[in-house]
Amino acid sequence: MREQQLYLQAGYKNFEEYCQRELYAWGEYRRINQLLGAKKVIDAVGELGGHIKNERQARPLLRLVKQPDKLKQAVAIALEENPSPGESDFAAAANIVVPQLPRKKQSIQEPMVPKIQEPVVPQKAIVTVSQQSHPRYGEEGTIKADAPNHWQQIVTFADGERLLINNADLDAASVPFPRERTYPAEYTEAIAALKEQHQQELERLQQELRIGLQSEATARAEEQVSEQISSLQNLYRQQKEQNIQLQLRLDDMESLRQLEIENQQLRQRIQDLERAVEERPSQQWGNTMIQQATKALNKQVKLALEKTIDLRSLAQEPPKENAQECLRLMGMALKNLASAMNNTQALEAAAIILGSEPTPSAIAYRAEQLQMLPQAVSDIRAVLAKPGCSWQEFWDVAQEYEVIKQDYWAELTNQETELIIATSNTRMRRSPQLPATPTS
Repeated sequence: MREQQLYLQAGYKNFEEYCQRELYAWGEYRRINQLLGAKKVIDAVGELGGHIKNERQARPLLRLVKQPDKLKQAVAIALEENPSPGESDFAAAANIVVPQLPRKKQSIQEPMVPKIQEPVVPQKAIVTVSQQSHPRYGEEGTIKADAPNHWQQIVTFADGERLLINNADLDAASVPFPRERTYPAEYTEAIAALKEQHQQELERLQQELRIGLQSEATARAEEQVSEQISSLQNLYRQQKEQNIQLQLRLDDMESLRQLEIENQQLRQRIQDLERAVEERPSQQWGNTMIQQATKALNKQVKLALEKTIDLRSLAQEPPKENAQECLRLMGMALKNLASAMNNTQALEAAAIILGSEPTPSAIAYRAEQLQMLPQAVSDIRAVLAKPGCSWQEFWDVAQEYEVIKQDYWAELTNQETELIIATSNTRMRRSPQLPATPTS
């Protein structure tokens, strides 16, 4: 646009005017000029231009763009100091290659205003003091001398006193008091140009501020929108979890309701059966399915017992391994079977195996005794296993199981019985009056 002067086709006189009018959103001519300068720096530095990330980093190198060798040298120095250099790194490197002398402060002197040839006010102008706080309020005076400055006048009163009074304190409409300082034409044009430039700078700053505020507002709005989206997603997730929990609770409640319905149906069925039992005599239930099944089962059990084993022969010839335990368990099983079936033969078989009278009470008492047998054998063996076991220790334990003395004696091994006999013989030699052993 600038090099081919395409802005002329759009009706602009120069490139600066085109930037001011069309590129105000990008910083107008001043910003465009900075970007063009950064482009010059990146083109001049060649392959090292990839390390310059933005215009601010290229700005301190712009003064070396006409010296490409020194420009590359400055970029290389900056990269040696910092692999990812910033604006300050490039500025320091450029100052090393080509030191920059400090600027001399130019004393700004106020231009000499040529002496005004004509008087500010006509001679012998009559004025009146209009400020009430002034001592000469309401008195008239005459201006005979030139004003020392543009905001005061020398007034001579009737009594001959001359006072320096501000123009604002005087009331003389016919006197053209100068309200502002006057300058020559060349200074007026310069001041107008400075004002115009200042106004354009203010407009540019306002535009940049407006763009910055819009960008900040947009970023803030996007951040708020993202926060709202995140909060809505979290809320949706929480609601979904709550819905799942509610659905589970509803399923549990439905299951409980079904169970309650089934319980009510069962209660109703039980009540119906109870009423049926009350209304119908018990002797009419003789042919029910339960009693018929019981009879069939008892008959089958009896046939099985008669065909399989002879209990009396089993009692006479016990098993070879762990016979007492097998007979004891079988006797108690037959006792339970006789009680459940009311079978006399099973009761007799249990009495033979257990070694008691064939009565339910005698068999029950014998079964209770034999239930203590495993614990008795375990306690006696624990006493015998102690080093230096004495007869008194054995006797304290044996007295607790005196009723099943023959039973636990039969369960002990030969070594254990010999140990008991040995402790008994030792006891007899020491105290002949103590109780005898079970073998005696």
